[in-house]
Amino acid sequence: MTAIWRYSALAERHRALGSKLEDWSGMGTAWSYDKDADEEYIAIRTKAGVMDVSGLRKVHITGPHAAHVIDLATTRNVEKIYPGKSAYACMLNDAGKFTDDCIIYRLSPNSWMVVHGTGSGHEELTRAAVGRDVSIRFDDNLHDISLQGPLAVDYLDRYVPGIRDLPYFHHMQTRLFGCPVMISRTGYTGERGYEIFCQAQDATLIWDTIVKEGAEMGIIPCRFTTLDMLRVESYLLFYPYDNSQMYPFESEIAGDTLWELGLDFTVSPGKTGFRGCEEHNRLKGKERFKIFGVLLDSKEVADEGAVITDDAGNKIGVVTCGMYSPLTGKSMGIARLDVEWATEGKTITIVNASGPLGATTHELPFDDPKKIKRTAKG
Repeated sequence: MTAIWRYSALAERHRALGSKLEDWSGMGTAWSYDKDADEEYIAIRTKAGVMDVSGLRKVHITGPHAAHVIDLATTRNVEKIYPGKSAYACMLNDAGKFTDDCIIYRLSPNSWMVVHGTGSGHEELTRAAVGRDVSIRFDDNLHDISLQGPLAVDYLDRYVPGIRDLPYFHHMQTRLFGCPVMISRTGYTGERGYEIFCQAQDATLIWDTIVKEGAEMGIIPCRFTTLDMLRVESYLLFYPYDNSQMYPFESEIAGDTLWELGLDFTVSPGKTGFRGCEEHNRLKGKERFKIFGVLLDSKEVADEGAVITDDAGNKIGVVTCGMYSPLTGKSMGIARLDVEWATEGKTITIVNASGPLGATTHELPFDDPKKIKRTAKG
């Protein structure tokens, strides 16, 4: 079976930068470039970077029952989402376990778009649509170019009237370099940023123009995997790499609760009737682990999958993603910890392949815990 079955119009741009286009969600994606990833991380944290995240799956839901279908399939109260607004949500199975996360965009009264990653979001929506007056269509022509960093708004302000007034988790229909686009104030970096949804035939023009003109501002192209550095600092999970699909529990079917992942905030207060709702509520307080941070005593990066132990050598968790920040001089990681260890300041050991590393437990996120950067106005 062919692993890469989806095509990015920007594939040749990535190859020119040294990428071999590894598979992510069925699309050839730039996991690496011929330059240091630290340069890209610093650019996004201090200036801006442009990334191709077209591997995200875009699903259109239209018709008079569209809102009802999304309401059944996701954890959000969709009636609070008006045209021009979006919301982060999760999807569960009948066992109340996480199957995917997504962003829900309301484009007009009966027209929505749900953007999700490698989970079963499309299938969940299709399942909920049975017997409803609704159309569901996977759109692989629509590309997603992400411009992230503190200077992103300054660059777009040259071309997009009103971009400074666009609030966090809102979107606008407009034009960029003469091309029809939808610009969403969302992203996966913890910085103020924007996602530019465009037609495939316009993607190269938009990418090339941003790369060429943005160079004078320090805006550079960034590989997809630079997101791992940013997401660790900003507490942004990446399915299935932080889940039991990657790190299974012995004699248990893969699947985690929102309580374990720290995603229970995605359930709108008082909402009932979504798939897995009853089990989700029943499983509160029955967590097997908690997602938490680890701060290393040295500059070494924790291995993905490194076992975490207590002073007696007992396993108490696993590192799911680690990174070293050249800006803060700290090495940190996202971890799945036994519940009693998911508190601030406990001494732990991370067992890397090269040897044990001292560390302490740390609240997430490491960077901008009040989300001041990503929600800034003006």
